[in-house]
Amino acid sequence: MTGHHVQGVPIAEIAATHGTPLYVYDADVLTETYRGLREALHPALELYYSLKANPNVSVCAELVRLGAGAEVSSGIELRTAAAAGAAPADTIFLGPGKSDDELRACVAAGIRAVVVESEGELRRLSAIAGGGGPVEVLLRVNPAFTSKGSGLSMGGKPRQFGIDEELVPGVAELAASLPGVRVRGLHAYMGTRILDPADVVHNTRGILEMAVRLHESCGIELSTVDVGGGLGVAYFENETDFSVAELAAGLNPVVAGFAAGHPGTRLIMELGRYLVGFAGTYVVGVRDVKSSRGERFVVADGGTNHHMAAVGIGSFVKRNFPIRSLTRPDEPATGACTVTGPLCTPNDVVGKKVPLPDVRPGDLLGVDRSGAYGPTASPVQFLSHGYPAEVLVRDGVAHLVRHRDTDDELLGRQVLAVQPAAQPA
Repeated sequence: MTGHHVQGVPIAEIAATHGTPLYVYDADVLTETYRGLREALHPALELYYSLKANPNVSVCAELVRLGAGAEVSSGIELRTAAAAGAAPADTIFLGPGKSDDELRACVAAGIRAVVVESEGELRRLSAIAGGGGPVEVLLRVNPAFTSKGSGLSMGGKPRQFGIDEELVPGVAELAASLPGVRVRGLHAYMGTRILDPADVVHNTRGILEMAVRLHESCGIELSTVDVGGGLGVAYFENETDFSVAELAAGLNPVVAGFAAGHPGTRLIMELGRYLVGFAGTYVVGVRDVKSSRGERFVVADGGTNHHMAAVGIGSFVKRNFPIRSLTRPDEPATGACTVTGPLCTPNDVVGKKVPLPDVRPGDLLGVDRSGAYGPTASPVQFLSHGYPAEVLVRDGVAHLVRHRDTDDELLGRQVLAVQPAAQPA
């Protein structure tokens, strides 16, 4: 993806065909990102794609074709992974609060493992599996050590995720008495959006050491150990891109040491944001340019209803994703703008003090590095605007991979309880 083209296809042409706002994904970037990581890391470490980052079936299919397994967290993600070509033997299901229907779907699909998050879930899964088991299970562990470098901590403190490390022996003992399940390994995920490779190495080493401790103390089988991931994407100024070379230099010896002592264990690293984030651009059309008390506003046809990550939730200071003009890529910036969407809330701010050229209504803007946690992690129904279109450019051809919601589809999901009174003639 360069300038205002994707694989030679003008983004303006894609926007003219499919309208704005829309997401555009570059299959070449997906390939380069995955292969760069795959070639650098120890071959014993399997790479699984976390569909929660971007569950578009065509995006998932690109990564599955490249060799990624699938990590899913809902019934529809399980179906999406299968539709994208992921083999059941290369699919795991995790997440708190799984429904009975989701557990039944896992059993019916014969996936590699269900990642169990509690004693109660273990009992439910065993009962659902019944005499057709045992279903292979990984116990998700909330480790006793704390993560390093995570933008969002998922373990090492009180969390709804997993089983506290000190409680795992008791849960393993329970599992041994349940006919429908068999514990085959462990899973831990310490946090997300980590930008320092040394922190990933620290977390991975800690998880592997914990796995060995639990194996030795209570005999947990280590057929599989999922070490999580959390590799970050540098979105904001003063952030540095994650170095895969530094990760490989620190992590590969750790993986090699564990693999030498446990040659029968399959190791999984799960990645979402890192694999897809660089490949996506959120494309919006400018509807209005105005000034308010000395501040220049660019009002676009899409905003945080499709790109909630751009709000910067959890940050005290608004920080911008990289935003650029797609219509005037070669013109110098003429000033700083506040870029907003069309929503009736002051929180609908995509970027503040964004240096842009002389933007005019009808221009296109692009929010880069937007391939992860876009519309599915956003309030797409706010003001009933609905879901945007999604396009995947593959081999120089732009494919519509999701159509935008139509008015009829949005209204058609609703049920009118009482017919409105007839209007007087």
